[in-house]
Amino acid sequence: MSLLDTVSCLDGYDPNALRVDKARQAILSCLSPIKDLQTVPVRESLGRVLAQEIIPAINVPAHDNTAMDGYAVRFSDLGPAETPLEELGTALAGRPFKGAVGRGQCVRVMTGAVMPEGTDTVVIQEVVKQQGSSVIIPTGQKHKQNVRYAGEDLKVGVPVLQPGAWLRPAELGLIASLGIPEIRVKRKLRVAFFATGDELASIGEKLKEGEVYDSNRYTLHGMLARLGVELIDLGVVRDDPAALKKAFQKAAAGADVVITTGGVSVGEADFVKQLMAELGEVLFWKIAMRPGRPMAFGKIGNAFLFGLPGNPVAVMVTFYQFVRDALLHLSGRTDDFAIPLLRVVSPEKIRKVPGRTEYQRGILYREKDEWRVRVTGQQGSGVLRSMSEANCFIVLEHERGAVAAGEPVQVQLMEALA
Repeated sequence: MSLLDTVSCLDGYDPNALRVDKARQAILSCLSPIKDLQTVPVRESLGRVLAQEIIPAINVPAHDNTAMDGYAVRFSDLGPAETPLEELGTALAGRPFKGAVGRGQCVRVMTGAVMPEGTDTVVIQEVVKQQGSSVIIPTGQKHKQNVRYAGEDLKVGVPVLQPGAWLRPAELGLIASLGIPEIRVKRKLRVAFFATGDELASIGEKLKEGEVYDSNRYTLHGMLARLGVELIDLGVVRDDPAALKKAFQKAAAGADVVITTGGVSVGEADFVKQLMAELGEVLFWKIAMRPGRPMAFGKIGNAFLFGLPGNPVAVMVTFYQFVRDALLHLSGRTDDFAIPLLRVVSPEKIRKVPGRTEYQRGILYREKDEWRVRVTGQQGSGVLRSMSEANCFIVLEHERGAVAAGEPVQVQLMEALA
């Protein structure tokens, strides 16, 4: 089935006035996660996507052990008054006490020590008194207190991680605790990107009249690097049909995803759109959002294509709202990686017209123990400074009009966008 056939079946699909939620739905309906796998050492798997089920072959912990420094006792020895017990010795983590504990006896234990045979309760050292050769246990103890049981964390045969899990530091530690040296993961997604435009100059070159330095490739590089994908930077491509065609073909041949900036809005060089369509199937959308209205989505060969606007802020907004989730889905992640929306109060008015979703750059701050948000100032799609000053997007819904002072708004934290 073609991409157009797939997306045109969706309710509310209108390429000339496509809602943000419908655009997300359309993109995700066309994607299938990569299937290629790799085997890597656990230490090198941070940020990767797990491709196997992790089933413990051992219990963690392997033995009943102590959760606190103190004394291992038999709870049945403790009475309604203070109880004197004979101390037999000491158990340390990795150095168990040899022998069994009988009636009226106890063993001094350190955190992590194997519970001595015959004991079932640990009394913390801070409440215990020494009286000659005896240890005095106060009243009020609870049966099995301060004990960690074998398999309490991980149990033999019970799966703990599923394929599609995103491997964070905690997952690496969990896998290592099972003695597993290497695991199967999805290979890294390969993403090629380039900027288009005769007006773009590379850093280090002297600007000519009418030129600007190319910033989009640097923001793209940063956003992509945080997702842990394999990067293929194809530089700046001039508005020349032959050069663009060569760039598209090279990108599609070596990558799973191709991202471009510029060349998709009304009035820009028609051959950019023609080339995209000639080389594959590309859908051009006018999304009901600000900034970032024009966007292209499609496929060239086996590579998915995202044609983003040329304005710097629009590039970042469309990447975070559409491309990010698409890449994580293609990478094989199955966890809930959607960016959460938080509700906070705007103490100031915010201009907004109904009929489009707006992503205004905001500063989230604390005032009298309450979170509030304000816009950064100028919100033009070319004002990259607004992204640098912001720590969140203020997300104003499609149907919403102007925001009155004191009304709640939704925000996306930028540090959650990785």
